[in-house]
Amino acid sequence: MEQIIAAVELGRTGDRETARHQLTDLWDNSTNSQERCAIAHYLADLQHDVNAELEWDLRALECVQDDGWLPSLHLNLADDYRRLAQPELANEHLEAARERLPELPEDGYGQVIRAGVGHVADALKAGSVQPLASNPST
Repeated sequence: MEQIIAAVELGRTGDRETARHQLTDLWDNSTNSQERCAIAHYLADLQHDVNAELEWDLRALECVQDDGWLPSLHLNLADDYRRLAQPELANEHLEAARERLPELPEDGYGQVIRAGVGHVADALKAGSVQPLASNPST
């Protein structure tokens, strides 16, 4: 996990290309489902294309073993599908995220996910397919 965290931090400080390469290498060499979920979840945020982001978000969902990740994973998928002009799938994942919100802690992470659900819901209602400022991949 230390290597994953280091690569994520690299991406957050602006070296997205190196972070993407490091996480891809970690993905290729990991057999641990929990690690692969984390890697895919963060790799999605480093993609330049919403279709690639969707692929990584779907991989993360396939690997998830910790229910605590589900609100965030479904939120990301809802936003991906919204940006791909697939509102039915977006609403399906948005509802799955909403169902899991009570399980989130009342901390900064929980607040970010709850706010994200609101932002995606508002954008979906408005028919927007534009990236949101709150999306980590922007």
